Amino acid sequence: MIAPASHVEIRPAVLEDAGRIRDLTRAAYAKWAALIGREPLPMQADYQRAVVEHTIDVLIVDGVLMGLLETILRPDHLWIENVAVAPEQQGRGFGRLLLDHAERRAVQAQRPEIRLMTNQAFAANLALYAKLAYTIDRTEPFRGGTIVHMSKRIEPLDARAGAATGAGSAA
Repeated sequence: MIAPASHVEIRPAVLEDAGRIRDLTRAAYAKWAALIGREPLPMQADYQRAVVEHTIDVLIVDGVLMGLLETILRPDHLWIENVAVAPEQQGRGFGRLLLDHAERRAVQAQRPEIRLMTNQAFAANLALYAKLAYTIDRTEPFRGGTIVHMSKRIEPLDARAGAATGAGSAA
């Protein structure tokens, strides 16, 4: 887990971060390449372009890049293009922290749903998403494997506040 004394910051990426984002993503996804017989798509992305065209938030712990969340705001949902955590930091709660951040972004943008896709071979990712209440919408063949489309409904801020205070409940 995240050390209590650590300084944790999630901030928007800037163009100067693109090289470090690429390096972290390539390292984070490297373990999957042999499993699926090719580089996963995030390893092939142009992060100079992605920093400009998408929203990338970087997770900095004690001044070191530990992870990132790449999202695209769509008319009816928030799309997660990429979640990556440095290999040596995986399993410490950083992925969950980034996915929680995505939920806050969806609420702030008034999007009722988050969507993403992952490779069916990435069992650890599927388990994490399922644990966080993402559901499988569909699967489809992709480059010799199977991709899994997943989503999660997000409650708006007013519904969350009502649930926390008991407001709006029928008595």
